[in-house]
Amino acid sequence: MTALPLMNLIKLRGVPILQQLHLEERLLRTSPHNWCIINDGTILPSIVMGISGKPAELVEINSVLRDKVPVIRRFSGGGTVIVDTGTIFVTFICNKDDVPEVQPYPRPIMSWSSLLYSKVFQGVGDFVLRENDYVFGNRKFGGNAQSITKNRWIHHTSFLWDYDIKNMAYLKIPKRAPEYRPGIIWILYVA
Repeated sequence: MTALPLMNLIKLRGVPILQQLHLEERLLRTSPHNWCIINDGTILPSIVMGISGKPAELVEINSVLRDKVPVIRRFSGGGTVIVDTGTIFVTFICNKDDVPEVQPYPRPIMSWSSLLYSKVFQGVGDFVLRENDYVFGNRKFGGNAQSITKNRWIHHTSFLWDYDIKNMAYLKIPKRAPEYRPGIIWILYVA
């Protein structure tokens, strides 16, 4: 397994996801250091979309407006997810030169992180990176997104450790989905 670079650790609990995303982008763009940010849940249920996501294709707009569910467009790529108190967020912000064995592209970054997470989830279940998702067997429980700049990259993950099934109704089934989960938004492993 590849070594971790020296990282600063920030542990948070219940910080609103919009505030966390602002912090992450600021650290990515202005800090010269490597960071690992862990946030245990976000208080207000919110929908988070990748930078190129189209709300009309990804969320049930009438329900979202009626129930006043915040929709946040993050500065990185990736899919759309609804997050709440049952979501655990883990973010790595790294200098390219500090992890030279990781090519600065989404697939190698995901492979690197999956090696880390396979140690974390050792003995918990059949953890694997499947296409762009973290799964136990065929059950997705984590999605990720990246942003890559000239000298740095960020990889953030939303682990849906527990969830409220009614919140899933705010999301549409995406037109594109990995082959292993056609027609399914999230199939979760609930601890």
